[in-house]
Amino acid sequence: MSKSSGNAAAAVLAEAETWIGTPYRHQGATKGLGCDCLGLVRGIWKAVYGREPETPGPYAADWAEAGGKDRLLEAARRHCREKPLDAARPGDLIVFRWRLQHAAKHLGLLMPGDRFVHAYEGHAVTISALVPQWRRRIAGVFAFPDLNAS
Repeated sequence: MSKSSGNAAAAVLAEAETWIGTPYRHQGATKGLGCDCLGLVRGIWKAVYGREPETPGPYAADWAEAGGKDRLLEAARRHCREKPLDAARPGDLIVFRWRLQHAAKHLGLLMPGDRFVHAYEGHAVTISALVPQWRRRIAGVFAFPDLNAS
């Protein structure tokens, strides 16, 4: 890991911790006010890099089942560096798929101690253990870009 990518991971982790307790709000992306899992990642990205790489536009709660495309994985591949699960490190983006035949539809950020921070319906942004029930649903692991990347 380069020094700058390590700095990105440290910045992502530090920012993620400030979001803990933010209420769940579908399509939200505002720390302290409300966010969903995508909004959490968007808000952290904006705080770390100064702007979002793209905006998702409006989306329904069932977008992944209805759309037929793997939009979260495609976006992660456009903006981050994909890596194997066994190379995952704290500060990496993890993308989850509930069922093999469905698109991935949940995001989290790997934290130290085999945990991850995420937002999900009915809960505030929280840190959860990356137990086998979560781990087997991982569809992709991604490193955030270097802080000095243009």
